[in-house]
Amino acid sequence: MTDEGVRPDPVRMTLVDHVGPWDAAVLYVIAATVCLCGPVMLGLALFGGVDLMVVGIVFTVVFVPVGLGFGAGTVSERRQNLRLDAVGVPATAEITDLTDFDWNGEESGVEVGLRVSGPGLRTFEATWRRGHHPGLRVGRTLPAEVDSDGGRFRVRL
Repeated sequence: MTDEGVRPDPVRMTLVDHVGPWDAAVLYVIAATVCLCGPVMLGLALFGGVDLMVVGIVFTVVFVPVGLGFGAGTVSERRQNLRLDAVGVPATAEITDLTDFDWNGEESGVEVGLRVSGPGLRTFEATWRRGHHPGLRVGRTLPAEVDSDGGRFRVRL
């Protein structure tokens, strides 16, 4: 059996959103606030005589796991950003395509087609879904960082 006509698998890279230290701090505060809503209501119901017992239980059961998941996602994104800062190779992301799409029927965004290349890197193509921005146009190049070993990249606008 020959390998003629068989194309190699495309490079699989994952786009990482930029999460700096201040962004992470805000996200951690939001996660903590979401986690504490239910327990605070339960505390008010138990110790303050406020009639919030059922709401406090529901909020605790629903929002504590949501807040913990949000915090864990922030930790993961921050870890990926720190790795890109440490070992990421500078690259260039050229915008090759712009396509409008609806996120949830109310808000629209743009799907940006990217061709990412740089010295010593295997060129790959990716898509980036984000909100509309006046600086996005086909042919524009954006700075990027690529971690080939980790399969991650980040684009800055």
